[in-house]
Amino acid sequence: MKKFEDVIGHEQVIEHMQMAIEKDRISHAYILNGENGSGKKMLADIFAAALQCEEHEKNPCGKCKSCLQAGSGNHPDIIKVLHEKASISVEDIRTQLNADIEIKPYSSKYKIYIVADADKMTEQAQNALLKTIEEPPAYGIIMLLATNKNKLLPTILSRCVTLDLKPVSTELIRDYLMKEYQVPDYNAELSARFSQGNLGKAVRYSTSEEFNESKDKILHLLKYVESMQVYEILEGVKQLGEHKMDIYDYIDIMMLWYRDILLYKASGNPNQLLFRSEYPYIKRQAEKIGYDGIEKVLRAMDKAKERLRANVNFDIAMELMLLVIKENGND
Repeated sequence: MKKFEDVIGHEQVIEHMQMAIEKDRISHAYILNGENGSGKKMLADIFAAALQCEEHEKNPCGKCKSCLQAGSGNHPDIIKVLHEKASISVEDIRTQLNADIEIKPYSSKYKIYIVADADKMTEQAQNALLKTIEEPPAYGIIMLLATNKNKLLPTILSRCVTLDLKPVSTELIRDYLMKEYQVPDYNAELSARFSQGNLGKAVRYSTSEEFNESKDKILHLLKYVESMQVYEILEGVKQLGEHKMDIYDYIDIMMLWYRDILLYKASGNPNQLLFRSEYPYIKRQAEKIGYDGIEKVLRAMDKAKERLRANVNFDIAMELMLLVIKENGND
């Protein structure tokens, strides 16, 4: 079973949780806020196991009956609130949480509810939950896991302890990938930086052949886009669309490429580049494009993300963005 020392980073969140256990100052409601892959679920599981542990220490012992149940996912007093649709409905909250919390714990001091994707609750579901958060039974603890806490009602935010998961350092992630997954140092460094502090993403990037193939295709497009014909750009986008990578990852890779161009243009130092092996191409593009051109390209990338969030077709969003890159490649 995982313990707090198994978590990479998030020292302040862990300190808060362990202090609450030690001083017996447990809140009835928590929000763990952080992007997907940041470690919210792992932290919530460890915290819940520690709260229910029969040893009553700052860490789950991993040996008592309660810990064994928690570790196997079968603890009767640690309940995962599930949903089958895109949003969490009022019925989900009423049946799985509000009605259930009225029943006293089966075998433990607390009854703990972990709500993943809590920011996907409808407004009606949030209002139904609010009533329980306002008047919870003494044994009730609710943990809301959210990627965007601002989608939760202010009334819920004000009644919960919010723990924000901050990005993990590149060095910690790189060392973890090299130690736990035997990832080569260059790949570990690239994955750690590209993940922007998200350990889950870094693991996915460093261990996925799909990601590495997609990355190579994207870099090929970026290296030659200013000399490509429009039909060649369209073909390149079509090839990207055949991969199953997260659509925002494509643009994030491109943003890092232009970050390198900007960095080299400003400093002339190739040692600071993320894509150091592509130095000749970055140097050439940095000499051709102006600062205004880089700004226009980065704005086009942000615009592409907006279009994708608005459900614009992937091919169209990427084509429009790459055409802006082509236009500004020779400022």
